[in-house]
Amino acid sequence: MPIKNFFELPQKNISCCAVIVAAGASSRFGSDKLFAPLSGIPVLAYSLSSFEACKFVSEIIVVTETEKITEIAELCEKFNISKTTKIVCGGATRLESALSGVSETDKRCNLIAVHDGARPLVTMRIIEDTILSAFKHKAAIPVIPSKDTIKIVSNSFVSETPDRSSAFCAQTPQVFVPELIKGALTNALQNNITVFDDASAVENLGFYVYITEGSEENIKITTPMDLKFAECILASRKEQASL
Repeated sequence: MPIKNFFELPQKNISCCAVIVAAGASSRFGSDKLFAPLSGIPVLAYSLSSFEACKFVSEIIVVTETEKITEIAELCEKFNISKTTKIVCGGATRLESALSGVSETDKRCNLIAVHDGARPLVTMRIIEDTILSAFKHKAAIPVIPSKDTIKIVSNSFVSETPDRSSAFCAQTPQVFVPELIKGALTNALQNNITVFDDASAVENLGFYVYITEGSEENIKITTPMDLKFAECILASRKEQASL
């Protein structure tokens, strides 16, 4: 997948708000994965620090549960996440939480990035490529090609095998112009539409979402095994940096 050259875009006009979704029960992890130590640092701190360092991001909003607000505020202070302007309560579902976050963004921002707090290893290249693509195309998400053959299953039997060449795995951040993502999430909630990520809410409006190049390292921490993978990725990055 070619990476576009965006040098012709008026990048100084980009003002992106990053909504970091840090709600959820972490039921498959067994404890709160967002505060689990990854090389001694909480998972969530990595995600926040990446957007703190991005030149296009002017504001960070964290969406979480009521009982975690104080702990996240302390984490932001400890790790110098100065762009955090609000820590807001999420809802009962991922859709409700995302809508809570995007509804609180600064109206002066011309883009909104929604990122899973449990994706700590997102790189600056992915963040900036997706922001720049959304600035040009109004909606953009990072993806990676599916390595496995995908099976559609119904009642415990395979009903379809899609062409793997057109199957991709979606990642975050997913970036949109504000009016599009706010309208899409509101529409999905009001009409009880099942969405699997923020982009699918936009797709339900009939809008095309541009894809950028993600990374196999941009994993989402869901189980304890994922945390072990993340440790290996960090170790590999440190080894590469020392060469």
